[in-house]
Amino acid sequence: MSVLLETSAGDIVIDLLVDYAPKMCENFLKLCKVKYYNFSPIHSIQKSFSFQTGDPLGPLSTQSDGGTSIWGLLSGDPADRTFPALFHPKLKHLERGTVSMATAPHPSDPDTRLAGSQFIVTLGDNTDYLDGKGAIFGKVVEGFDVLEKINDAIIDERGHPLVDIRIKHTVVLDDPYPDPASLREPSSSPPPSKAQLATVRIGEDEELLDEEANEEAAAEAERRRKEREAAAQALTLEMMGDLPFAEVKPPENILFVCKLNPVTTDEDLELIFSRFGKILSCEVVRDRKTGDSLQYAFIEFEDKKSCEEAYYKMDSVLIDDRRIHVDFSQSVSKLSDVWRSETNTKRKRAAAGGGGGWGGVDELEKWRKYRKEDVQQGDDDHYRMVHGVEEMRGRHGRDGGRQGDGPRDREPGRGEDVSRKQGDRPRDPDRRADHSRHSRSRSPRRDRYRNGHDGRNRRPEDAGKGREYGDRGHRDRRDREYGRDRERDRDRDRGGADSRRR
Repeated sequence: MSVLLETSAGDIVIDLLVDYAPKMCENFLKLCKVKYYNFSPIHSIQKSFSFQTGDPLGPLSTQSDGGTSIWGLLSGDPADRTFPALFHPKLKHLERGTVSMATAPHPSDPDTRLAGSQFIVTLGDNTDYLDGKGAIFGKVVEGFDVLEKINDAIIDERGHPLVDIRIKHTVVLDDPYPDPASLREPSSSPPPSKAQLATVRIGEDEELLDEEANEEAAAEAERRRKEREAAAQALTLEMMGDLPFAEVKPPENILFVCKLNPVTTDEDLELIFSRFGKILSCEVVRDRKTGDSLQYAFIEFEDKKSCEEAYYKMDSVLIDDRRIHVDFSQSVSKLSDVWRSETNTKRKRAAAGGGGGWGGVDELEKWRKYRKEDVQQGDDDHYRMVHGVEEMRGRHGRDGGRQGDGPRDREPGRGEDVSRKQGDRPRDPDRRADHSRHSRSRSPRRDRYRNGHDGRNRRPEDAGKGREYGDRGHRDRRDREYGRDRERDRDRDRGGADSRRR
Protein backbone atom coordinates (compact mmCIF):
# COMPACT_ATOMS: atom_id res chain seq x y z
CA MET A 1 0.00 0.00 0.00
CA SER A 2 1.62 3.19 -1.21
CA VAL A 3 0.85 6.86 -1.83
CA LEU A 4 2.59 9.31 -4.16
CA LEU A 5 2.92 12.91 -2.95
CA GLU A 6 3.63 15.38 -5.76
CA THR A 7 5.22 18.42 -4.11
CA SER A 8 6.69 21.59 -5.54
CA ALA A 9 10.12 20.21 -4.58
CA GLY A 10 9.58 16.80 -6.24
CA ASP A 11 7.78 13.49 -5.81
CA ILE A 12 7.75 11.42 -2.61
CA VAL A 13 6.50 7.81 -2.40
CA ILE A 14 5.35 6.58 1.02
CA ASP A 15 4.79 2.91 1.90
CA LEU A 16 2.14 2.41 4.59
CA LEU A 17 2.51 -0.03 7.48
CA VAL A 18 -1.06 -1.32 7.47
CA ASP A 19 -0.25 -4.29 9.70
CA TYR A 20 1.01 -2.07 12.52
CA ALA A 21 -1.25 1.01 12.21
CA PRO A 22 -4.38 0.10 10.23
CA LYS A 23 -6.63 2.94 11.42
CA MET A 24 -4.06 5.69 10.78
CA CYS A 25 -3.25 4.21 7.36
CA GLU A 26 -6.93 4.17 6.45
CA ASN A 27 -7.32 7.80 7.55
CA PHE A 28 -4.28 8.89 5.51
CA LEU A 29 -5.31 6.94 2.39
CA LYS A 30 -8.86 8.28 2.33
CA LEU A 31 -7.70 11.89 2.87
CA CYS A 32 -5.33 11.47 -0.08
CA LYS A 33 -8.13 9.94 -2.14
CA VAL A 34 -10.47 12.94 -1.67
CA LYS A 35 -7.54 15.34 -2.43
CA TYR A 36 -7.70 16.85 1.04
CA TYR A 37 -3.95 17.46 1.13
CA ASN A 38 -3.82 19.39 -2.17
CA PHE A 39 -2.05 22.77 -1.79
CA SER A 40 -1.17 22.03 1.82
CA PRO A 41 2.00 23.93 2.83
CA ILE A 42 5.08 22.28 4.29
CA HIS A 43 6.01 24.07 7.51
CA SER A 44 7.87 23.69 10.81
CA ILE A 45 11.07 22.63 9.04
CA GLN A 46 13.86 21.73 11.47
CA LYS A 47 17.14 21.06 9.71
CA SER A 48 18.23 17.41 9.84
CA PHE A 49 15.29 16.65 12.12
CA SER A 50 11.77 16.83 10.62
CA PHE A 51 9.10 18.82 8.82
CA GLN A 52 5.32 18.89 9.21
CA THR A 53 2.40 19.20 6.78
CA GLY A 54 -1.18 18.01 6.31
CA ASP A 55 -3.15 21.17 7.17
CA PRO A 56 -4.75 22.57 3.98
CA LEU A 57 -4.38 26.17 5.24
CA GLY A 58 -1.29 25.91 7.42
CA PRO A 59 -0.44 27.67 10.69
CA LEU A 60 -0.06 31.07 8.97
CA SER A 61 -3.78 31.29 8.27
CA THR A 62 -6.15 32.61 10.95
CA GLN A 63 -8.93 30.45 9.48
CA SER A 64 -7.04 27.18 10.00
CA ASP A 65 -8.60 24.59 12.28
CA GLY A 66 -5.54 22.34 12.28
CA GLY A 67 -7.03 19.77 9.93
CA THR A 68 -9.55 16.98 10.38
CA SER A 69 -9.69 13.23 9.97
CA ILE A 70 -11.57 11.58 7.13
CA TRP A 71 -14.48 10.71 9.43
CA GLY A 72 -14.87 14.28 10.63
CA LEU A 73 -14.62 15.51 7.03
CA LEU A 74 -17.42 13.21 5.88
CA SER A 75 -19.75 13.66 8.86
CA GLY A 76 -19.07 17.31 9.68
CA ASP A 77 -19.23 16.49 13.39
CA PRO A 78 -16.50 18.26 15.41
CA ALA A 79 -16.28 15.21 17.67
CA ASP A 80 -15.02 13.14 14.75
CA ARG A 81 -12.24 15.55 13.75
CA THR A 82 -9.70 13.54 15.77
CA PHE A 83 -9.30 9.91 16.79
CA PRO A 84 -7.07 8.10 19.32
CA ALA A 85 -3.61 7.35 17.91
CA LEU A 86 -1.99 3.94 18.26
CA PHE A 87 1.71 3.75 19.18
CA HIS A 88 3.10 0.38 18.21
CA PRO A 89 6.01 -0.64 20.48
CA LYS A 90 8.09 -2.01 17.57
CA LEU A 91 7.98 1.23 15.55
CA LYS A 92 10.65 3.83 16.43
CA HIS A 93 11.97 6.99 14.79
CA LEU A 94 15.36 5.53 13.93
CA GLU A 95 15.90 6.45 10.25
CA ARG A 96 15.36 9.29 7.85
CA GLY A 97 12.04 9.25 6.02
CA THR A 98 9.92 7.88 8.89
CA VAL A 99 6.31 9.12 8.52
CA SER A 100 4.13 9.55 11.63
CA MET A 101 0.90 11.29 12.58
CA ALA A 102 1.24 14.47 14.60
CA THR A 103 -0.65 14.02 17.86
CA ALA A 104 -1.88 16.17 20.73
CA PRO A 105 -2.87 15.07 24.27
CA HIS A 106 -6.54 14.47 24.99
CA PRO A 107 -8.04 17.37 27.02
CA SER A 108 -9.42 15.09 29.72
CA ASP A 109 -6.96 12.18 29.49
CA PRO A 110 -3.28 13.16 29.13
CA ASP A 111 -2.27 9.55 28.53
CA THR A 112 -4.34 9.43 25.32
CA ARG A 113 -3.10 11.33 22.29
CA LEU A 114 -5.33 12.32 19.37
CA ALA A 115 -4.48 12.46 15.67
CA GLY A 116 -6.18 14.32 12.84
CA SER A 117 -4.74 14.98 9.37
CA GLN A 118 -1.27 16.47 9.97
CA PHE A 119 1.78 14.22 9.68
CA ILE A 120 5.54 14.46 10.26
CA VAL A 121 8.42 13.25 8.08
CA THR A 122 11.87 12.91 9.62
CA LEU A 123 14.90 14.50 7.90
CA GLY A 124 17.60 12.69 9.88
CA ASP A 125 18.45 9.48 11.71
CA ASN A 126 17.93 8.70 15.40
CA THR A 127 15.11 11.18 15.95
CA ASP A 128 13.88 9.25 18.97
CA TYR A 129 12.65 12.49 20.54
CA LEU A 130 9.48 11.98 18.47
CA ASP A 131 8.76 8.57 20.02
CA GLY A 132 5.52 8.85 21.96
CA LYS A 133 4.61 12.12 20.19
CA GLY A 134 4.34 10.98 16.59
CA ALA A 135 2.40 7.79 15.77
CA ILE A 136 4.35 6.01 13.01
CA PHE A 137 2.31 4.63 10.10
CA GLY A 138 4.67 4.68 7.09
CA LYS A 139 8.11 5.33 5.62
CA VAL A 140 9.54 7.07 2.57
CA VAL A 141 10.84 4.64 -0.07
CA GLU A 142 11.43 7.08 -2.97
CA GLY A 143 12.22 10.78 -3.05
CA PHE A 144 15.10 11.18 -0.61
CA ASP A 145 16.53 13.88 -2.89
CA VAL A 146 13.30 15.81 -2.27
CA LEU A 147 13.87 15.46 1.47
CA GLU A 148 17.33 16.99 0.94
CA LYS A 149 15.80 19.97 -0.91
CA ILE A 150 13.32 20.54 1.92
CA ASN A 151 16.10 20.20 4.48
CA ASP A 152 18.17 22.86 2.66
CA ALA A 153 15.29 25.30 2.15
CA ILE A 154 15.64 28.88 3.42
CA ILE A 155 13.33 29.30 6.40
CA ASP A 156 12.36 32.02 8.83
CA GLU A 157 12.62 31.94 12.61
CA ARG A 158 9.47 29.81 12.89
CA GLY A 159 10.60 27.18 10.39
CA HIS A 160 8.41 28.32 7.49
CA PRO A 161 10.15 28.35 4.10
CA LEU A 162 10.41 31.73 2.40
CA VAL A 163 9.58 30.16 -0.98
CA ASP A 164 6.44 28.05 -0.63
CA ILE A 165 6.81 24.27 -0.68
CA ARG A 166 3.38 22.70 -1.08
CA ILE A 167 1.73 19.38 -1.82
CA LYS A 168 0.39 19.74 -5.35
CA HIS A 169 -1.31 16.40 -5.82
CA THR A 170 -1.77 13.01 -4.15
CA VAL A 171 -2.04 9.69 -5.96
CA VAL A 172 -3.16 6.52 -4.14
CA LEU A 173 -1.18 3.65 -5.66
CA ASP A 174 -2.86 0.88 -3.63
CA ASP A 175 -5.83 1.06 -1.24
CA PRO A 176 -6.94 -2.12 0.60
CA TYR A 177 -9.70 -0.41 2.58
CA PRO A 178 -13.32 -0.10 1.37
CA ASP A 179 -14.58 3.45 0.91
CA PRO A 180 -17.11 4.84 3.42
CA ALA A 181 -20.64 5.16 2.08
CA SER A 182 -20.52 8.97 1.93
CA LEU A 183 -17.04 9.24 0.34
CA ARG A 184 -16.99 10.74 -3.15
CA GLU A 185 -13.69 10.78 -5.02
CA PRO A 186 -13.33 13.92 -7.19
CA SER A 187 -12.81 13.38 -10.91
CA SER A 188 -9.91 15.88 -10.96
CA SER A 189 -7.79 17.87 -8.54
CA PRO A 190 -9.79 20.81 -7.17
CA PRO A 191 -8.25 24.29 -7.59
CA PRO A 192 -6.90 26.11 -4.51
CA SER A 193 -9.46 28.00 -2.49
CA LYS A 194 -9.26 31.72 -1.78
CA ALA A 195 -8.20 31.00 1.80
CA GLN A 196 -5.34 28.83 0.55
CA LEU A 197 -4.22 31.40 -2.02
CA ALA A 198 -4.16 34.03 0.72
CA THR A 199 -1.42 32.07 2.53
CA VAL A 200 1.01 32.18 -0.41
CA ARG A 201 4.23 34.02 0.42
CA ILE A 202 6.46 33.51 -2.64
CA GLY A 203 5.27 31.04 -5.26
CA GLU A 204 7.62 28.39 -6.59
CA ASP A 205 7.63 29.91 -10.12
CA GLU A 206 7.38 33.51 -9.03
CA GLU A 207 10.22 35.77 -10.15
CA LEU A 208 12.16 37.48 -7.31
CA LEU A 209 11.99 41.15 -8.35
CA ASP A 210 13.69 43.90 -6.42
CA GLU A 211 11.85 46.90 -5.06
CA GLU A 212 12.63 49.05 -8.12
CA ALA A 213 11.09 46.57 -10.55
CA ASN A 214 8.12 47.98 -12.42
CA GLU A 215 5.32 46.63 -14.53
CA GLU A 216 7.60 46.15 -17.54
CA ALA A 217 9.82 43.74 -15.62
CA ALA A 218 6.76 41.80 -14.44
CA ALA A 219 5.46 41.68 -18.03
CA GLU A 220 8.83 40.42 -19.24
CA ALA A 221 8.79 37.67 -16.63
CA GLU A 222 5.29 36.68 -17.73
CA ARG A 223 6.38 36.65 -21.38
CA ARG A 224 9.31 34.34 -20.59
CA ARG A 225 7.00 32.03 -18.68
CA LYS A 226 4.61 31.81 -21.63
CA GLU A 227 7.51 31.13 -23.99
CA ARG A 228 8.66 28.23 -21.81
CA GLU A 229 5.15 26.78 -21.77
CA ALA A 230 4.82 27.17 -25.55
CA ALA A 231 8.16 25.47 -26.13
CA ALA A 232 7.15 22.56 -23.91
CA GLN A 233 3.83 22.18 -25.72
CA ALA A 234 5.54 22.32 -29.12
CA LEU A 235 7.96 19.59 -28.05
CA THR A 236 5.01 17.44 -26.97
CA LEU A 237 3.33 17.91 -30.36
CA GLU A 238 6.58 16.97 -32.10
CA MET A 239 6.81 13.77 -30.06
CA MET A 240 3.19 12.95 -30.96
CA GLY A 241 3.89 13.50 -34.66
CA ASP A 242 1.54 16.49 -35.07
CA LEU A 243 4.47 18.81 -35.87
CA PRO A 244 7.45 18.02 -38.12
CA PHE A 245 9.71 19.76 -35.59
CA ALA A 246 9.14 21.86 -32.48
CA GLU A 247 10.56 25.10 -33.93
CA VAL A 248 8.21 25.15 -36.94
CA LYS A 249 6.52 28.50 -37.58
CA PRO A 250 3.31 29.22 -39.50
CA PRO A 251 3.72 30.81 -42.96
CA GLU A 252 3.58 34.61 -43.04
CA ASN A 253 1.70 34.90 -46.36
CA ILE A 254 -1.52 33.12 -45.30
CA LEU A 255 -4.55 34.83 -43.77
CA PHE A 256 -7.13 33.23 -41.51
CA VAL A 257 -10.70 34.45 -42.05
CA CYS A 258 -13.55 33.48 -39.71
CA LYS A 259 -17.18 34.40 -38.92
CA LEU A 260 -18.13 33.91 -42.55
CA ASN A 261 -21.67 33.58 -43.84
CA PRO A 262 -22.38 29.93 -44.76
CA VAL A 263 -23.36 31.06 -48.28
CA THR A 264 -19.95 32.67 -48.94
CA THR A 265 -17.95 30.61 -51.44
CA ASP A 266 -14.28 30.33 -52.35
CA GLU A 267 -14.80 32.39 -55.51
CA ASP A 268 -16.45 35.22 -53.54
CA LEU A 269 -13.53 35.50 -51.10
CA GLU A 270 -10.95 35.28 -53.86
CA LEU A 271 -12.67 38.06 -55.78
CA ILE A 272 -12.85 40.33 -52.71
CA PHE A 273 -9.26 39.78 -51.51
CA SER A 274 -7.61 39.73 -54.94
CA ARG A 275 -7.33 43.56 -54.96
CA PHE A 276 -4.47 43.31 -52.44
CA GLY A 277 -2.28 41.06 -54.55
CA LYS A 278 -2.03 37.76 -56.36
CA ILE A 279 -3.77 34.91 -54.53
CA LEU A 280 -2.25 31.44 -54.77
CA SER A 281 -5.12 29.61 -53.07
CA CYS A 282 -8.40 30.43 -51.34
CA GLU A 283 -10.21 27.65 -49.50
CA VAL A 284 -13.34 27.73 -47.36
CA VAL A 285 -13.12 24.83 -44.92
CA ARG A 286 -16.15 22.54 -45.25
CA ASP A 287 -17.55 19.54 -43.44
CA ARG A 288 -16.11 16.36 -44.88
CA LYS A 289 -19.43 14.48 -44.96
CA THR A 290 -22.08 17.10 -45.67
CA GLY A 291 -19.99 19.65 -47.54
CA ASP A 292 -21.45 22.54 -45.52
CA SER A 293 -19.25 25.54 -44.80
CA LEU A 294 -17.64 25.69 -41.36
CA GLN A 295 -17.56 29.50 -41.73
CA TYR A 296 -13.80 29.98 -41.81
CA ALA A 297 -11.22 30.00 -44.59
CA PHE A 298 -7.51 30.29 -45.44
CA ILE A 299 -6.24 32.68 -48.11
CA GLU A 300 -2.67 32.29 -49.39
CA PHE A 301 -1.04 35.34 -51.05
CA GLU A 302 1.99 35.33 -53.27
CA ASP A 303 4.01 37.62 -50.99
CA LYS A 304 4.03 38.71 -47.37
CA LYS A 305 3.36 42.40 -48.14
CA SER A 306 -0.01 41.68 -49.78
CA CYS A 307 -1.00 39.51 -46.80
CA GLU A 308 -0.19 42.27 -44.31
CA GLU A 309 -2.13 44.86 -46.31
CA ALA A 310 -5.19 42.63 -46.44
CA TYR A 311 -4.92 42.07 -42.69
CA TYR A 312 -5.01 45.80 -41.94
CA LYS A 313 -7.83 46.57 -44.41
CA MET A 314 -10.25 43.66 -44.16
CA ASP A 315 -10.68 43.07 -40.44
CA SER A 316 -14.34 43.66 -39.35
CA VAL A 317 -15.51 44.16 -42.94
CA LEU A 318 -19.11 43.24 -43.80
CA ILE A 319 -19.37 40.34 -46.28
CA ASP A 320 -22.75 38.75 -47.05
CA ASP A 321 -24.33 40.44 -44.03
CA ARG A 322 -21.62 39.03 -41.74
CA ARG A 323 -18.83 41.06 -40.14
CA ILE A 324 -15.73 38.91 -40.63
CA HIS A 325 -12.59 38.67 -38.53
CA VAL A 326 -9.15 38.45 -40.19
CA ASP A 327 -5.92 37.34 -38.57
CA PHE A 328 -2.60 35.82 -39.59
CA SER A 329 -2.76 32.04 -39.87
CA GLN A 330 -1.36 29.99 -37.03
CA SER A 331 -1.96 26.65 -38.75
CA VAL A 332 0.95 24.46 -39.82
CA SER A 333 -1.17 21.52 -41.01
CA LYS A 334 -0.20 21.96 -44.66
CA LEU A 335 3.47 22.18 -43.74
CA SER A 336 3.11 18.98 -41.76
CA ASP A 337 1.36 17.24 -44.66
CA VAL A 338 4.10 18.30 -47.09
CA TRP A 339 6.81 17.17 -44.69
CA ARG A 340 5.15 13.79 -44.15
CA SER A 341 4.64 13.28 -47.87
CA GLU A 342 8.26 14.08 -48.70
CA THR A 343 9.55 11.88 -45.88
CA ASN A 344 7.34 8.97 -46.84
CA THR A 345 8.31 9.32 -50.49
CA LYS A 346 12.00 9.16 -49.60
CA ARG A 347 11.45 6.07 -47.48
CA LYS A 348 9.48 4.30 -50.19
CA ARG A 349 12.09 5.19 -52.79
CA ALA A 350 14.88 3.86 -50.58
CA ALA A 351 12.93 0.68 -49.92
CA ALA A 352 12.21 0.15 -53.62
CA GLY A 353 15.94 0.47 -54.35
CA GLY A 354 16.78 -2.39 -52.01
CA GLY A 355 17.81 -0.21 -49.09
CA GLY A 356 15.00 -1.41 -46.84
CA GLY A 357 13.66 0.74 -44.05
CA TRP A 358 9.99 0.60 -45.05
CA GLY A 359 7.58 -1.83 -43.44
CA GLY A 360 5.77 -4.25 -45.72
CA VAL A 361 7.98 -3.83 -48.79
CA ASP A 362 7.68 -6.66 -51.30
CA GLU A 363 11.25 -6.45 -52.57
CA LEU A 364 12.78 -8.13 -49.53
CA GLU A 365 15.08 -11.05 -50.40
CA LYS A 366 13.70 -14.49 -49.72
CA TRP A 367 15.47 -16.34 -46.94
CA ARG A 368 16.41 -19.85 -48.01
CA LYS A 369 17.59 -21.72 -44.98
CA TYR A 370 16.27 -25.29 -44.98
CA ARG A 371 16.72 -26.34 -48.61
CA LYS A 372 19.51 -25.92 -51.13
CA GLU A 373 18.24 -25.18 -54.62
CA ASP A 374 21.30 -26.64 -56.39
CA VAL A 375 21.13 -30.13 -54.77
CA GLN A 376 20.80 -32.85 -57.42
CA GLN A 377 18.15 -35.51 -57.20
CA GLY A 378 19.39 -38.52 -55.24
CA ASP A 379 22.09 -36.56 -53.39
CA ASP A 380 21.38 -38.05 -50.01
CA ASP A 381 24.34 -36.31 -48.31
CA HIS A 382 22.84 -32.82 -48.72
CA TYR A 383 19.12 -33.48 -48.44
CA ARG A 384 18.38 -36.44 -46.17
CA MET A 385 14.85 -37.66 -45.69
CA VAL A 386 13.43 -39.01 -42.46
CA HIS A 387 13.41 -42.62 -43.78
CA GLY A 388 16.68 -43.86 -45.21
CA VAL A 389 17.02 -44.91 -48.83
CA GLU A 390 17.46 -48.58 -47.90
CA GLU A 391 14.25 -48.65 -45.93
CA MET A 392 12.36 -47.04 -48.79
CA ARG A 393 13.46 -49.70 -51.29
CA GLY A 394 11.14 -52.31 -49.86
CA ARG A 395 11.41 -56.05 -49.52
CA HIS A 396 12.60 -56.82 -53.05
CA GLY A 397 15.71 -54.71 -52.79
CA ARG A 398 16.78 -56.14 -49.43
CA ASP A 399 15.77 -59.77 -49.95
CA GLY A 400 17.34 -59.94 -53.38
CA GLY A 401 20.75 -58.99 -52.03
CA ARG A 402 20.44 -61.41 -49.09
CA GLN A 403 19.25 -64.57 -50.86
CA GLY A 404 21.98 -64.59 -53.48
CA ASP A 405 19.82 -66.18 -56.18
CA GLY A 406 18.67 -63.03 -58.04
CA PRO A 407 20.25 -60.67 -60.48
CA ARG A 408 20.88 -58.12 -57.70
CA ASP A 409 23.36 -60.52 -56.10
CA ARG A 410 25.14 -61.17 -59.40
CA GLU A 411 25.46 -57.47 -60.20
CA PRO A 412 26.71 -55.59 -57.14
CA GLY A 413 25.85 -51.88 -57.03
CA ARG A 414 23.24 -52.10 -59.78
CA GLY A 415 20.45 -53.36 -57.56
CA GLU A 416 20.51 -50.24 -55.36
CA ASP A 417 20.19 -47.88 -58.30
CA VAL A 418 17.41 -49.91 -59.89
CA SER A 419 15.46 -50.19 -56.65
CA ARG A 420 15.80 -46.46 -56.03
CA LYS A 421 14.27 -45.70 -59.39
CA GLN A 422 11.65 -48.44 -59.56
CA GLY A 423 10.78 -48.95 -55.88
CA ASP A 424 9.13 -52.32 -55.15
CA ARG A 425 7.94 -53.02 -58.70
CA PRO A 426 8.74 -56.61 -59.97
CA ARG A 427 10.80 -56.91 -63.13
CA ASP A 428 8.95 -59.54 -65.23
CA PRO A 429 5.19 -59.66 -65.97
CA ASP A 430 4.69 -63.11 -64.47
CA ARG A 431 6.15 -62.16 -61.19
CA ARG A 432 4.16 -58.90 -61.21
CA ALA A 433 0.92 -60.86 -61.64
CA ASP A 434 1.87 -63.32 -58.95
CA HIS A 435 2.80 -60.49 -56.63
CA SER A 436 -0.53 -58.72 -57.22
CA ARG A 437 -2.49 -61.91 -56.50
CA HIS A 438 -0.82 -62.40 -53.16
CA SER A 439 -1.10 -58.70 -52.27
CA ARG A 440 -4.88 -58.77 -52.58
CA SER A 441 -5.13 -61.69 -50.19
CA ARG A 442 -3.16 -60.01 -47.42
CA SER A 443 -3.94 -57.07 -45.20
CA PRO A 444 -1.82 -53.85 -45.18
CA ARG A 445 -0.52 -54.73 -41.75
CA ARG A 446 0.83 -58.05 -43.02
CA ASP A 447 2.42 -56.27 -45.98
CA ARG A 448 4.38 -54.15 -43.58
CA TYR A 449 5.97 -57.27 -42.14
CA ARG A 450 6.32 -58.82 -45.57
CA ASN A 451 8.52 -55.90 -46.60
CA GLY A 452 11.23 -56.95 -44.18
CA HIS A 453 10.51 -54.97 -41.05
CA ASP A 454 10.91 -57.95 -38.75
CA GLY A 455 14.08 -57.79 -36.70
CA ARG A 456 14.63 -61.59 -36.84
CA ASN A 457 15.54 -61.43 -40.54
CA ARG A 458 18.24 -58.81 -40.27
CA ARG A 459 21.38 -59.17 -42.31
CA PRO A 460 24.76 -59.12 -40.58
CA GLU A 461 25.69 -55.80 -42.16
CA ASP A 462 22.53 -54.27 -40.63
CA ALA A 463 23.77 -54.80 -37.10
CA GLY A 464 23.53 -51.66 -34.98
CA LYS A 465 20.38 -50.41 -36.70
CA GLY A 466 18.37 -51.27 -33.65
CA ARG A 467 15.76 -48.54 -34.07
CA GLU A 468 14.92 -49.59 -37.65
CA TYR A 469 15.14 -53.37 -37.34
CA GLY A 470 15.90 -54.76 -33.88
CA ASP A 471 13.11 -53.02 -32.00
CA ARG A 472 10.52 -54.36 -34.39
CA GLY A 473 11.47 -57.99 -33.60
CA HIS A 474 10.24 -57.68 -30.01
CA ARG A 475 6.57 -57.19 -30.72
CA ASP A 476 3.74 -58.96 -28.96
CA ARG A 477 2.31 -62.37 -29.80
CA ARG A 478 0.02 -61.09 -32.53
CA ASP A 479 2.91 -59.50 -34.42
CA ARG A 480 4.87 -62.77 -34.29
CA GLU A 481 1.93 -64.60 -35.87
CA TYR A 482 2.00 -62.15 -38.73
CA GLY A 483 5.77 -62.85 -39.07
CA ARG A 484 5.12 -66.56 -39.54
CA ASP A 485 2.58 -65.81 -42.25
CA ARG A 486 5.17 -63.65 -44.00
CA GLU A 487 7.71 -66.54 -43.97
CA ARG A 488 5.13 -68.88 -45.49
CA ASP A 489 4.32 -66.43 -48.28
CA ARG A 490 8.00 -65.88 -49.00
CA ASP A 491 8.56 -69.67 -49.40
CA ARG A 492 5.64 -69.83 -51.80
CA ASP A 493 7.09 -67.02 -53.91
CA ARG A 494 10.52 -68.65 -53.90
CA GLY A 495 9.07 -71.96 -55.11
CA GLY A 496 7.28 -70.24 -57.99
CA ALA A 497 10.44 -68.46 -59.05
CA ASP A 498 12.52 -71.72 -59.01
CA SER A 499 9.95 -73.49 -61.20
CA ARG A 500 10.09 -70.72 -63.76
CA ARG A 501 13.91 -70.86 -63.93
CA ARG A 502 13.77 -74.63 -64.54
